[in-house]
Amino acid sequence: MAISFQTNYAALVAENNLNTNNNFQTSTIEALTSGYRINSSGDDAAGLAVANQYQSSINTLTQGVLNGNAGVNTLQIADGGLSNITTILDRLQTLASESASTTFTGNRSNINVEYQQLVSEITQQADNIGLGAGGSLNVKNQVYVGGGNTPTNSQVEVDLSGAINQVDANGLNLANTSVLGGGTELAGNGVRLDAPGALFLSASATQTFAFNLNQGGAATSITATVTGTAGGINQAGVLTQLNNQLSAYGITAAVGSDGQINFGGTTAFTVATATADATDEIATTGATAATNNGLFSVTGKAPYVPSVETLTIQNAQGTATVSLTAANTTATAIGAINAQTASLGIYAVENATNNGISLQSINNFTATSSAAGGAFVTATPATAAPTASSTATGNALAAITAINNAISQLGNVQSRVGAGENVLNYAINLANSQITNYSAAESGIKDANIAQEASNLTKAQVSSRPPSPPWHRPIPRLRRS
Repeated sequence: MAISFQTNYAALVAENNLNTNNNFQTSTIEALTSGYRINSSGDDAAGLAVANQYQSSINTLTQGVLNGNAGVNTLQIADGGLSNITTILDRLQTLASESASTTFTGNRSNINVEYQQLVSEITQQADNIGLGAGGSLNVKNQVYVGGGNTPTNSQVEVDLSGAINQVDANGLNLANTSVLGGGTELAGNGVRLDAPGALFLSASATQTFAFNLNQGGAATSITATVTGTAGGINQAGVLTQLNNQLSAYGITAAVGSDGQINFGGTTAFTVATATADATDEIATTGATAATNNGLFSVTGKAPYVPSVETLTIQNAQGTATVSLTAANTTATAIGAINAQTASLGIYAVENATNNGISLQSINNFTATSSAAGGAFVTATPATAAPTASSTATGNALAAITAINNAISQLGNVQSRVGAGENVLNYAINLANSQITNYSAAESGIKDANIAQEASNLTKAQVSSRPPSPPWHRPIPRLRRS
């Protein structure tokens, strides 16, 4: 190479090598202190892009695990509430079974008080866990866990929507059940209120039910009217209107196991239908009037024919003697009877056809007339020993059926909730596994190899050490010849 005074090629080569080595040393120190092999895009642009994708997946999955755990906790809360409702259903089953026995001698109204309170508690429990009508969980629940190749695959769906997952009293079809004695139906009625989608009294039509009943020891009459809407009302609407009017008198409207309207309670009553002004009526117009079959009853001759006679009415509490005369009308005869029998829990009301007398009581009794062919003697023997109708336990039997169906439906909901918990736990486990593997893949691309970087630093430090100055060089020794 030619000698030049203007360009010191050797110095330039040395400077370039020194800069290169200095940059290498700086990069090595940065990697060692940060722990990352890639500290800027220039270190490995392609690798950084891949590592960022892994980091994004890790962030999504980390939050997805939190989402999944929150979902499991919510379902576990619901599961606990469903277990409570199961316990309540067990108690309802006990009460209904007790009332369903014809040998039961207690007061079914007292049992029904607890029964109705527990039915209301079911609705409250269902609302508290979000599985009542329109509840927060009574929907298609979607938990985003991540890790899928599409947004849909990244979600876990727990479907608790619709009436089949509604566990309040209405959803379990218990709202209109009772264990009251009775369940009196109208003979000749052919209308089922439980037909799917059935609506009644459209075009704002009305239908009335006439009751002769005992109120405070005195016979009285009331009319319960059900009014429809333009499009008609459903079974629940019918029962709500009737019970709003009848509850004050101790009478309950319900739907029997055959789907027909019935009336029950411990109040002495007779009931008849009145003409409806629509074809979609609640009960067949002209259906035979009925007596409260939930009570022991004796029905007198109809029409009532006044006569001179003495009635002897007796039960376990005592005996009442009632003197009737030819001057008595149906109304005055009823008043005379109640004046003597009310203390025994036996009441007289006008029959459903308004031409005779019905004696009723929650307990068994006998009625004897001193006159052959008297008011309460239609055949020999003269003593009537009434027994409760076979439908006296109809409400309780219908309730047992409804409760059994509710238990089955609730079990299905519990299985869906439990399956949802399991599916979420599986998704969480997969997400944790993906987080681990994505983290390892990201580490392989982005993290520094500490051993290698330490070796590089040593190499850089050795390579960058400047040459010793002349005065530091050892003085060569002269050889003696």
